[in-house]
Amino acid sequence: MSATAPDPLDDPRAPLTRERTHLADSRAALRAMREDVEALDIKDVAANWVNATVLARQIDDRIKALADLSDTPLFFGRLDYLHAPGAEQAEGAEGERFYIGRRHVHDADGDPMVIDWRAPVSQPFYRASKKDPMDVGLRRRFGYTGGELTAYEDEHLSDPSETAATSKLLQQEIERPRVGPMRDIVATIQPEQDEIVRSGLGGTVCVQGGPGTGKTAVGLHRVAYLLYAHRERLARTGTLVIGPNRSFLHYIEQVLPALGELSVQQATVDDLVAQVEVRGTDDARAAVLKGDARMAEVLRRALYAQVTMPTEPVMVVRGSRRWRVPAYELEEIVRELLGREIRYGAAREALPQRIAHAVLVQMERAGEAPDDRVQDAVARNSAVKAAVKAVWPPADPAKLVLRLLSDGEFLAEHAAGILDEDEQKAVLWAKPVRSVKSAKWSSADAVLIDEAADLIQRTHSLGHVVLDEAQDLSPMQYRAVGRRCTTGSATVLGDLAQGTTPWATRSWDEALAHLGKSEGVIEELTAGFRVPTDVITYASRLLPHIAPGLTPVASVRENPGFFEVRAVDGVVEVVAACAELLRNEGSTGLIAADARVPALAEALTAAGIGFLAPGEETTEETRLTLVPASLAKGLEYDYVVLDEPRAVVDGEPDERTGLRRLYVALTRAVSGLIVAHTGPLPERLGG
Repeated sequence: MSATAPDPLDDPRAPLTRERTHLADSRAALRAMREDVEALDIKDVAANWVNATVLARQIDDRIKALADLSDTPLFFGRLDYLHAPGAEQAEGAEGERFYIGRRHVHDADGDPMVIDWRAPVSQPFYRASKKDPMDVGLRRRFGYTGGELTAYEDEHLSDPSETAATSKLLQQEIERPRVGPMRDIVATIQPEQDEIVRSGLGGTVCVQGGPGTGKTAVGLHRVAYLLYAHRERLARTGTLVIGPNRSFLHYIEQVLPALGELSVQQATVDDLVAQVEVRGTDDARAAVLKGDARMAEVLRRALYAQVTMPTEPVMVVRGSRRWRVPAYELEEIVRELLGREIRYGAAREALPQRIAHAVLVQMERAGEAPDDRVQDAVARNSAVKAAVKAVWPPADPAKLVLRLLSDGEFLAEHAAGILDEDEQKAVLWAKPVRSVKSAKWSSADAVLIDEAADLIQRTHSLGHVVLDEAQDLSPMQYRAVGRRCTTGSATVLGDLAQGTTPWATRSWDEALAHLGKSEGVIEELTAGFRVPTDVITYASRLLPHIAPGLTPVASVRENPGFFEVRAVDGVVEVVAACAELLRNEGSTGLIAADARVPALAEALTAAGIGFLAPGEETTEETRLTLVPASLAKGLEYDYVVLDEPRAVVDGEPDERTGLRRLYVALTRAVSGLIVAHTGPLPERLGG
């Protein structure tokens, strides 16, 4: 690898100067593309105001997608092919070069100046190697300071005399200080990550990845790739990114827009199931049981128990004629609908039409010639409506769950053989609740209501769903997510070692089964790009106790990072450690057990150190975030002070969950970590 290699093409200017010129020309071309869209006149194009509104919105989205972010490199690499690429890479020609960037840019003649990183011709930038150069003669990486191109680095992949070496620019980009929200990793995607990113839309992929392996970034870039490769299909069916909490979603929300993708929705599981207001909480045992997949069968039994077999005939009067459908025939219709296992609500809507059809058969036998209008009229007949209401009553999902959780006899009837008596007592509310509005629903209750709602009416399915930090979901929450992609696919991201809920996922096979994606492929990322070697080695001491079957993350960073375990006298010295780290460039996080956060906030204020809450964007003036341990998952900071590890462990209901929470807190640092403690360290850390 060489940083001063001669340019492959004959050019009298210095290579860096020429590359800067190409950057300036590309920015000008992008600006022209944006201006062309802004100048579009749709007055005589749209047929009506509805079309005009839709077209105007599409144009506005296109203008936003063509925004040139001054501090974001327009391209980050270059490929020089030895020969014209084959049929799959038809854009190329012999000796042609391609600049690889975040989006496609073309000049006034339509010739590409920057190729989208997702295009097939860009793939060798991520996967080509000395062993398999993929017909690439030169791979060039660019280094930037802000938005200015300041360096380049060459690899002559087809030159046997040049030995492979670690890219210094790649290392610098990985280790670049983190201020503000999460950024994209298009310049640093590794081959094993690229394989996951470019996997097809039809299959579900589950990514097990330890701290710093880039699983979240891989999931987001997979969405961007799928939108590029299957834009028309996903434009119809939709895409969704699901995160564990609002702080996390705020942290990642700029990644896809930076790649030009503006249409992806983001939500938490609680957002998905928000049919009632959540004002209550469950104890751990009740929450685990309510999240158990067995509750789905309890709900199904309770719902369909409302269907009763008819005992009386239906008499339909039309004019001077009476048409009688006997009870046994009605029972046959009801049993046939039950046997088809269609949604409760759909079957209820079909029942009056089935009864009406039985009446029409009698009419035809009597010599009449009824048509569809007659059948619809019969279906709306008051006698038919009354029969349907008696046999197949309307159902409300919240009322169904309310009765199950407040009526012991009703629950016992439908949970028999599924939940034992102690389990039934655990999920029952201590006091009866009068109405849906007065109930203090918990998050787990809301998921049950969502399950019941799906039994009544099918949930809308999206084309692709990304589920991040999935290890903390209950089986019933997996089912809720799975309902949103029954006809689509999913990308599941998580780390079994970071499961910190009482119902945390035990295996990805089990999780995929609850999601309804048993055929999903499980991939494992073990190369750590974010967490320094010394930090991940220290944190990995906990793995045998929290997830003994997992492969420890192996840091591939050359910089071992800063790491210190420091005994302190109290919060004043913890604050001093924060002030010490703030002298460095980048962001700092102070992570502590939730119960200790108020005292630390008070001490920071007394010391005159400004701080933010998780999810708030860091600035050059305020670079410290005070993070409750319960919200640390998925976040990252250049430097971290971890306050009182023992308190983090003791803040959880059991040791394993506490150690997992500690593992999360220990692995949030990118450049350095200070573990500050007054009491003894947890025994599992060797303290």
